[in-house]
Amino acid sequence: MISQELARKIRILQITTRKVVNDVLAGEYGSVFKGRGMEFDEVREYMPGDEIRTIDWNVTARTGTPYVKRFVEERELTVIFLVDLSASGDFGSVRKLKNEVAAEFCALLAFSAVKNNDKVGLIVFTDQVEMFIPPKKGTRHVLRVIRELLNFKPRQARTDIEGALDYLGKVTTKRAVVFLVSDFQAEGFERSMRVISKRHDLVAVTVVDPREVRLPRVGLVELEDAETGEIILIDTSSLAVRKRYERLGRERSGFFRELFASMGVDQIEVDTDKDYVYKLVQFFRSRERRY
Repeated sequence: MISQELARKIRILQITTRKVVNDVLAGEYGSVFKGRGMEFDEVREYMPGDEIRTIDWNVTARTGTPYVKRFVEERELTVIFLVDLSASGDFGSVRKLKNEVAAEFCALLAFSAVKNNDKVGLIVFTDQVEMFIPPKKGTRHVLRVIRELLNFKPRQARTDIEGALDYLGKVTTKRAVVFLVSDFQAEGFERSMRVISKRHDLVAVTVVDPREVRLPRVGLVELEDAETGEIILIDTSSLAVRKRYERLGRERSGFFRELFASMGVDQIEVDTDKDYVYKLVQFFRSRERRY
């Protein structure tokens, strides 16, 4: 059983997401993710211009007329959402928390996947894997994935991206499209990411709140690390302090962009105060141009 409030939230998300999928993302999703290869479709009579290598010699010999084999790309995909719902995501200086934006972003992609008849799976992690829903097809299954994301209450506070990637490697043997959704408040995951990016189509989705890159001028402020509990005092009235904070934020963003690019991992930067649909469309179109 789920609460009326959660049911209402899921229904609203389903309605708004469906509209975006149909009106904005129609064709975008299916054109950028490749299937697992080519599969046999039919045998038809040879026509001038057909590739000679596709001739089916058995059928040709049996009928006395040249026939060719026709293949189509196998479009069915497996999409895995690897979602960090640790304590640092339970923060938001605008309308929504980072974890809420992460869940809505995954919902949008999940409905795009189900419209394309793809399988969808979910792994939720903190400093340990706290939930695994194996990939399946269908709207009912996707609604379950979204319900779990929206209603999830983590047991742990910290983040272990390396452990989550290693777990993914053990439970997912076939090639999949993997969206790693996190604020990346962690270290030491580079080796695991390189391994997974060679086996799967890995996309890093970084979720950032504006207060993590810019500070308002509001005097003395106590900042607490949600994962470690460490507290520091910052004087935001100091221009030098605000500039240094912003510079460190830019350097951190630049570090991840360079890191992901060096691995051949695509990245989508999602800001909690901006339209993530626009960012997703930008990503689709940029990727389509490359491939």
